[in-house]
Amino acid sequence: MPLPISRFSTLRSAKRSVLPTLVAVIGIGWQLASCAAEAPVNVPAPEMDNPKQPGTLQTAVLSGGCFWGVQGVYEHVKGVEKAVSGYAGGDRSTAQYEVVGRGTTGHAESVQITFDPAKVSYGELLQIFFSVAHDPTQLNRQGPDTGTQYRSAIVYSDETQKNIATAYIAQLNKAGVFHRPIVTRVDHLKGFYPAEGYHQDYLAHHPSDPYIAYNDLPKIENLKRVFPNYYSDRPVLLAQSPSR
Repeated sequence: MPLPISRFSTLRSAKRSVLPTLVAVIGIGWQLASCAAEAPVNVPAPEMDNPKQPGTLQTAVLSGGCFWGVQGVYEHVKGVEKAVSGYAGGDRSTAQYEVVGRGTTGHAESVQITFDPAKVSYGELLQIFFSVAHDPTQLNRQGPDTGTQYRSAIVYSDETQKNIATAYIAQLNKAGVFHRPIVTRVDHLKGFYPAEGYHQDYLAHHPSDPYIAYNDLPKIENLKRVFPNYYSDRPVLLAQSPSR
């Protein structure tokens, strides 16, 4: 397995930010700095949703910028059985990190979430997505990361997911929840391809990475504060998942 690639230490990565680098250099406490990095948005629950009821495990695929943070958020959500970082939107042949990073493959960094529909609904996963997992008003970027591979997208696998996602975006736009238009795409799932092993559970394994500390740990704190009923202290990591 290749060594983890820091999004600060490699010039090949587009995931570089001057502000976090400066903060790391001058030694300011990352936890304090991260508190102001992202603010959650209180969004209403979706008016259209699947009822919670026992059934087979379901999957959702969401794209919200760097997959490290999105995966980290959903690993802390009750009812989620597994969250996998990967690529969606392009072909299998181009589903490699260095290639996707060029921004020309059609892929977006994405997370495939396997969940128990009796414990958490698809709509509730979307509510967390819009509130704490990312900023749905940023077009082809998230924070310091720019390019189409960091776009905001809900990648549906059936018409029910498509209808819930489309209706929810319309609901949030009508309510004026965000100060800018939502740019989240609703795309049909053509395929999901897991990312390289060193990307999996990256937030859990590298909490002191400056990128994680500044951009992603605040998302976990926001989840805990805004959605206490959904939050689990113990993340469901891939190494612990029986269905890996």
